[in-house]
Amino acid sequence: MAAAATAHTRPAAPVRAAVIGTGAIVIGSHLPALRDHADRVDLVAAVDVDADRLDAFRATAAEGGPAGAGFSVTGYSDVAAMLEKERPDLVLIGTPPSLHRHQTVAALRAGAWVLCEKPLCLTLAEYDEIAAAEQEAEKETGGPYASVVFQHRYGSGAVHARELLTEGALGHPLVAHCQTTWHRDAAYYSVPWRGRWESEGGGPSMGHGIHQMDLLLHLLGDWTEIRGMAGRLVHEVESEDVSTALVRFANGAMATVVNSVLSPDEVSRIRIDCADATVELTHLYGHRNDDWVYTPAPHLRDDTARQQRWRTPAADLPSSHAAQLSGLLDALRDGVRPPGGGPDARRTLEFIAALYKAAFTGRPVHAGEIVPGDPYYDAMHGNHPEWAPKKES
Repeated sequence: MAAAATAHTRPAAPVRAAVIGTGAIVIGSHLPALRDHADRVDLVAAVDVDADRLDAFRATAAEGGPAGAGFSVTGYSDVAAMLEKERPDLVLIGTPPSLHRHQTVAALRAGAWVLCEKPLCLTLAEYDEIAAAEQEAEKETGGPYASVVFQHRYGSGAVHARELLTEGALGHPLVAHCQTTWHRDAAYYSVPWRGRWESEGGGPSMGHGIHQMDLLLHLLGDWTEIRGMAGRLVHEVESEDVSTALVRFANGAMATVVNSVLSPDEVSRIRIDCADATVELTHLYGHRNDDWVYTPAPHLRDDTARQQRWRTPAADLPSSHAAQLSGLLDALRDGVRPPGGGPDARRTLEFIAALYKAAFTGRPVHAGEIVPGDPYYDAMHGNHPEWAPKKES
């Protein structure tokens, strides 16, 4: 499909949006986010191969929510047909991970901006395909661009913490912990595409802990070295069900990372110990201001003026798809790359690829090491004999 005219990069309000996939994540997160911004965006189309699920979604979308934002949605069973007929300005993707790369590239080539569920794609090779499609579709500065749903970066608490760390208000970062310890039972993995490299891209490192790891990188910046371990301790799946890592950052800070789907006491946590204070976030699937805690170092416990600066803002914007969509709509309006895309998103994917490589090879991996020709560039399992899918005889 040929690239669309540049008018698709800066549409007049409202933005015409379409969703690909109408399952739980789209109904539970993307649809409410679209309703929250109904003054700026109109949901005009939806694509799903399951006709009954598509019809149910269209009926739900038409009902409206508490704010009364109902959408008249045209249904399609084929992505190409929808893109050709509707020419949307924005496409939101909530399909299984193995479909993300193809659907993102198709939307970009049709001139649409993209907000895709994590992971944006399954490998660094696929990511670079998406980046090439962005460049191919872009006729002038101003898009279209693809971004990935990393909603934990958003919300007032995360914005405030990043500002403090960036300006050095907490002192130099020294030690960090990143924890995603969740629980998923056998029934969870009965869904055919879960637990398989070719359809999910990995285990809890790729599908669960990616949110916390992305937030850690968002707060601390570039990483330089990673050492890792991974295991299949409970579930009979191709990918891991637990992983751990030791990480060194460009600023000198060192961190531990744990990703698990084996943990009865579920929690998501990030803690960063700086020279002057510790900042800690504890939540599960989303955070508010009260989930962020600042603890002063002993030499600053009486410095109330300094501690006042650390307090989270009075306005409390929770992390959410709606919060991220707001930033994306601003970027689309202004014709600039949205948050959650470009080299910033690639850094998170490279981090996960490096974690797998370090875990499976038993060797440290450095940033920038995984390039075309490296087996971990084309597959997160790196064709490692103990981790790659078994070939049928």
